[in-house]
Amino acid sequence: MPQTDNMHPRMQRERKTIQAMIGLFCQHHHGERKETLCNECQELQEYALLRLRHCPFQEGKTSCGNCLRHCYKPDMRDRVRNLMRFSGPKMLWVHPILAIFHLFDGLRKSPKGRKKYNVDSK
Repeated sequence: MPQTDNMHPRMQRERKTIQAMIGLFCQHHHGERKETLCNECQELQEYALLRLRHCPFQEGKTSCGNCLRHCYKPDMRDRVRNLMRFSGPKMLWVHPILAIFHLFDGLRKSPKGRKKYNVDSK
């Protein structure tokens, strides 16, 4: 995993949130222990963290679901959407602070000056 020392605290929190959500999902659906992920979930986590690292909005971003620029491939986006539907409500009990910050991040306005752009449409 890449170092998070030079990442903005907002992006470090986003990283922790997606890792926690994937961990909850994998533990419940694939029976993995808390510390490990199955290969499928590990692949999804690596992809999500890569997309997060290359997000053009960085600390100014809203939550990915509300973003004007969808940078996930359609199949990965569907996987993350299903993951969040399952893990989101459970996050309030397991990781309440991350969950509350994620809810607030979703209320942020999208960065100005960017047209709606979908990477997958090209």
